[in-house]
Amino acid sequence: MSNDTLTMDDMLRQSSQAATFLKALSNENRLMVLCHLLDQELSVTALNEKLPLSQSALSQHLAVLRKDNLVSTRRESQTIYYSIGDNRVKDLIQTLHQLFCPAL
Repeated sequence: MSNDTLTMDDMLRQSSQAATFLKALSNENRLMVLCHLLDQELSVTALNEKLPLSQSALSQHLAVLRKDNLVSTRRESQTIYYSIGDNRVKDLIQTLHQLFCPAL
């Protein structure tokens, strides 16, 4: 058996991780948050100005993305900045953008 061959246990772990990843992306508001974070780090205030969500709803979506390690945070004084925390997320958002928003 070579190192490139995944065992069933490995595949199960990977599929579980992929399912968690995709579940976090399955909400259009969280998807839009990630689209806005694709090329830049933004504060909660800046994200709130770009999205038609209440601040509490946005905070709940950010909490899900944080819990699943899809976004990273950086604190500067009292402001929290968000960015995409996983290059796989960037790759997937870019692919989704190419597939569903080709003219934008």
